[in-house]
Amino acid sequence: MQARLHCPAEQDPCGAASAGKVLRGRFLYNEPMSRHVSWRAGGAAQRAYVPADMADLCLLLKGLAPEETVHMVGLGSNLLVRDGGVRGVVVLLHNVLRALALEARTHGIPPAPAEADPGTVVYAEAGVAAPKLARFCANHDLAGGEFWAGIPGTVGGALAMNAGCYGAETWQRVVQVLTVNRAGRLTERLPQDYVVDYRHVRLRAEQEEWFLAGWFRLPRGDGAAARDTIRELLRRRIASQPLHQPNAGSVFRNPPGDHAARLIESCGLKGVRAGQAQVSEKHANFIVNLGGATAADIEQLMEKVEDSVEARTNVRLVREVRVIGERA
Repeated sequence: MQARLHCPAEQDPCGAASAGKVLRGRFLYNEPMSRHVSWRAGGAAQRAYVPADMADLCLLLKGLAPEETVHMVGLGSNLLVRDGGVRGVVVLLHNVLRALALEARTHGIPPAPAEADPGTVVYAEAGVAAPKLARFCANHDLAGGEFWAGIPGTVGGALAMNAGCYGAETWQRVVQVLTVNRAGRLTERLPQDYVVDYRHVRLRAEQEEWFLAGWFRLPRGDGAAARDTIRELLRRRIASQPLHQPNAGSVFRNPPGDHAARLIESCGLKGVRAGQAQVSEKHANFIVNLGGATAADIEQLMEKVEDSVEARTNVRLVREVRVIGERA
């Protein structure tokens, strides 16, 4: 079911702040989230919203009740929605916030260190797929963004979790970000406003915000060489990961000085199943949907892996994927 929602003052489901204004996006009610997560499993969203653009998203947030839960979702490549579904509003950003450009302005963006190549700043909104950002950088003769080709998510997700692979991480390239808070207010922030770690990013100020865009500085380089690197990274992904089966990428973070896949495989867990969910026989840090897996199957298998690895190695694996919603 889809709906255009008008918010007249006399009956305002969006809140008084948006009285008389029109939301231009689409509401989807009881929307199966299996359509929006890469595991192709899980329950429904009570309400999902596809904003028309950034201004429309701000209007939506401004009008929501303060206690209503909000989840921002891009490609859903590191997300599991439990079978009982998720309450509140799920905002679907992929292919909505998709601006991608070389940045001409300099206001607010810190200059490069005097001794460094000033490089070029690229602006990318949260709904842009990370591999598209990698190709854009290479096609503009910029180096250092090739690793984004190996991230199966969006710019918003890459910023939120400091996504990385092949020795590089997103926040190594960030010079500024654009965020929105629950009141629909936009803020430009600098890296020093955040605590950034391996697969973890936290705003120093304790408040709820979401990433809507990022500015990334990359040095000038050889575009042809960058494209060759991207092709090689993709070849390695295809060779080492179960891309032909629904999955959410790496399920667990690598422990310090080790690899989650090595620990899982050393415990004999490759190929272990729970229902129709299976620890991949190709890459032990992937859980794949064999066809018809429930979110409960996947979560049960994650727990089994965590418990087994801890029992045998005394290492408690930390999840890289998010699990939201209610059990059936």
